[in-house]
Amino acid sequence: MIRRTVDLSPGARDAFDAIIDVRSPSEFALDHIPGAVNLPVLDDAQRAAVGTEYVQGSKFLARRSGAALVARNIAAHLEGALAVHGGSFKPLVYCWRGGQRSGAMVTVMDQVGWPVTVLDGGYQTWRRQVKAALYDRPLAHRPVLLDGPTGSGKTALLHLLARRGVQVLDLEALAAHRGSLFGAMPGGQPSQKAFETRLHDALSRLEPARPVLVEAESSKIGARIIPPSLWAAMSAAPALLIDSPAAVRAARTVRDYADIAADPAALDAALTRLPRHIGKETVSGWRALAAAGETEALAAALIVDHYDPAYRRSGRTGDRVVRAVIRIGAPDDEALEQAADQVAEEMGAISAA
Repeated sequence: MIRRTVDLSPGARDAFDAIIDVRSPSEFALDHIPGAVNLPVLDDAQRAAVGTEYVQGSKFLARRSGAALVARNIAAHLEGALAVHGGSFKPLVYCWRGGQRSGAMVTVMDQVGWPVTVLDGGYQTWRRQVKAALYDRPLAHRPVLLDGPTGSGKTALLHLLARRGVQVLDLEALAAHRGSLFGAMPGGQPSQKAFETRLHDALSRLEPARPVLVEAESSKIGARIIPPSLWAAMSAAPALLIDSPAAVRAARTVRDYADIAADPAALDAALTRLPRHIGKETVSGWRALAAAGETEALAAALIVDHYDPAYRRSGRTGDRVVRAVIRIGAPDDEALEQAADQVAEEMGAISAA
């Protein structure tokens, strides 16, 4: 018997042995339910050809040729990716709206004998839930911002604090961007929809009753926009401020961005994207430092003359309650561990309040 559901809570999703997205690869790449695998019943070219025939030619021929393609593709999946599964395999299957594509797959899977479930409404059910959580309702969580100027070690602190049991939300990891001029990561950023999917999934796995530590960001991380419910909560959140000398931050920046420093062409290209208000002579000087391999001097100059002024102009802490200032006086791991202990203590106090 084919089961039906609209429950996409983390617990419900985790109960399935697999989540199968039968849409085309391009639809899947744009966004998909977390953890899903793509077993398309029509690939992109096939879907386009069937759609063209349906609109411009014969609807009957389009349905017939489409059915043949779907049958062959499902057979290929049964003999390929699905061949390893025994009779107890329990999948959730979805397409765009929970219609013909998922219907074809679950019909065959049900005949095989698998206890298969179809997602009513398909991907659109998931997308409506994401939008409701991130656009239409106030955030249920209590964010606490980890703030501080460039190079103060905020991302590294988030990782250390997660290991200490503090609830953290790593926006830069979810957006696949380190949030600065040099922040691009291999593979590029997810689509806005995929970023929101990752964000909703991460938030849904956190306890609303406990505070969540979030790195202070602007409203955009690279090209991805923080959705309004989260942004409103972040804008009103208290902060823990990291204070560290410019020289220490420059040394840490060189270490954290070693991949960029090791690629002279990428480093020079990033420098050419600096804002126009920075004079050409200044940029030329920074490019010369980069070409000479003087990465720490370059990092210090960028921090003092570009990032710190931009941080002060942003006024991010102007109207915000600062719960504590944590000082990091050295670029080594021991100093970072000590700071993490202090932040964890502050988060414990906030949780108990």
